[in-house]
Amino acid sequence: MNSPEKEFLVKSEWVSASNIALVKYWGKHGNQLPANSSLSMTLKNSVTRTIVRLVDSKIQPKTQFFFEGLAAPDFEPKIETFLSQIIRFFPFLKNYSLVIESWNTFPHSAGIASSASAMSALALCVSSISGEMQPGGDNSKIFSRRASEIARLGSGSASRSVFGGFSVWGKTSFVAGSSDEWAVPLDFNVNPVFSEMQDSILIVSSAKKKISSTAGHHLMNAHPYAEQRYRLAEKNMGLILNALKSGNVADFIRVTENEALGLHSLMMSSDPGFMLMEPGTLQIINKIRDYRERTGAFLCFTLDAGPNVHLLYPASEKENVKDFINGELLEHCERGKVLWDEMGSGPVRIA
Repeated sequence: MNSPEKEFLVKSEWVSASNIALVKYWGKHGNQLPANSSLSMTLKNSVTRTIVRLVDSKIQPKTQFFFEGLAAPDFEPKIETFLSQIIRFFPFLKNYSLVIESWNTFPHSAGIASSASAMSALALCVSSISGEMQPGGDNSKIFSRRASEIARLGSGSASRSVFGGFSVWGKTSFVAGSSDEWAVPLDFNVNPVFSEMQDSILIVSSAKKKISSTAGHHLMNAHPYAEQRYRLAEKNMGLILNALKSGNVADFIRVTENEALGLHSLMMSSDPGFMLMEPGTLQIINKIRDYRERTGAFLCFTLDAGPNVHLLYPASEKENVKDFINGELLEHCERGKVLWDEMGSGPVRIA
């Protein structure tokens, strides 16, 4: 079933990328508020393209969602919940329905947060429509902040995808203007050594995760190490921000890998506990560390809440790292699958 062309009043189209957190947020409270601040790198190639059409509710009484050209009614309850939460920002939505079409450049279960790219793209589309319905509205700074805030209501990590490069979500003493309600871009230029970071995503398994991220966050409510974790996250935030300013590669690597393993240790020590890494994950991690030790190269790993490995390195190492992946790491990847990505400059509105 192909998506229909509805008679619409306003149309908006955005492309937004996913991101990979370096300092992880794990645990939340209230209405999608983080228990600790997080820092991420927005990607370039792993994107969601979304078109939103505003339709008179008399013509189309119910919001419809189409994914890659096909009706996807299973997603509609989540979208309706999201829209009910943002109605206070956009009261005009009470009188209209939306027809939403979305496409991803990357597969599900690939170690990439599809909710981050999807919900940020949707938030940007609705925010743009609001601007057209209410001319002379938000300036660019307010627009981005509002889009980040409403994206957060759909997916916490989506708040960071509204910005390119490195961004921070969650109140922290190290970043002026940081907030639990929206993300902010860094207020300084990172050292050139970090300006062209690459991310090769090694697909160890594309199987569905044993536990959802939402359920994993909930386990932190009674976790015996929760308070220590939140203090450590704040300390790591300060260290990695200093590293990004100064070009301290050793600290960047240390914090990034500590955060990745810390996230998984929290899952393993929860009640009940979950093991999200696979044998191939551990083999890849060990080989990355061995390669770094014997070559002195700048590369490190991070993990999402799953088994797949993000291999981070600067563009200057790309050819050598490609040889390393092909020669030593592909054997641990499902069907030799690797997704090649890099740091991106943020969402793009399609005219």
